[in-house]
Amino acid sequence: MAGHSKWATTKHKKAALDAKRGKLFAKLVKNIEVAARMGGPDPAGNPTLYDAIQKAKKTSVPNDNIDRAVKRGGGLDGGGVDYETLMYEGYAPGGVAVLVECLTDNKNRAVSEVRLAFNRNGGNMADSGSVSYLFERRGVVTVAKGEHTEDDLLEVVLDAGAEEINDEGEAFEILSEATDVVAVRSALQEAGIDYESAEAQFVPTMRTPVDLEGAQKALRLIDALEDSDDVQAVYSNLDIPDEVAAQLGEDE
Repeated sequence: MAGHSKWATTKHKKAALDAKRGKLFAKLVKNIEVAARMGGPDPAGNPTLYDAIQKAKKTSVPNDNIDRAVKRGGGLDGGGVDYETLMYEGYAPGGVAVLVECLTDNKNRAVSEVRLAFNRNGGNMADSGSVSYLFERRGVVTVAKGEHTEDDLLEVVLDAGAEEINDEGEAFEILSEATDVVAVRSALQEAGIDYESAEAQFVPTMRTPVDLEGAQKALRLIDALEDSDDVQAVYSNLDIPDEVAAQLGEDE
């Protein structure tokens, strides 16, 4: 029985991962569609679309899906949906600030799903402006650790507008003004350095450290929010100390 039970658990985990992957693909495709609608279907003249396509490719979204999204967004096939961007704010348990970015064709559905996720996971939604002041819009380019050191990267991206480089364990995170993200990404490409993603994000200006229970509760809420098809990105000022991260790893 134990073997069967383990197989059932493995199968369930795989199904959950596949579902999550499917949702991620859908969100990346939606991003491409909106970028093509806003700036035109030619990636060469639309850097936001170029970066959205690259992110999708690096996450193994099939090329057919990408091409269809570009055509829909660019109005080349007569299809497409009008999406609007909405921001919701709130707190996870422990006072962790959370910003939720939605891309939706149904505002009522989006807000009800976001509210439900907060309510079911011990968080609470907040008024507009009560959390967003803890974040600033920055350009974020992620580079996987390889043969390049932090100093190597700094030499390449400093003149392009990079302001700081953070060591995030398995990758370096290069921060800049949101308007400089394309210049930073281009500088890396010209130097032959591969990057994982390049986009404007909301970055916290101060973080809230948590203990193990706080981390578990905050991550549960973030997972629930990301599970919504309308939620495009979730930003938080969650700070998980190394010893807590190690405990989380043991629990998995």
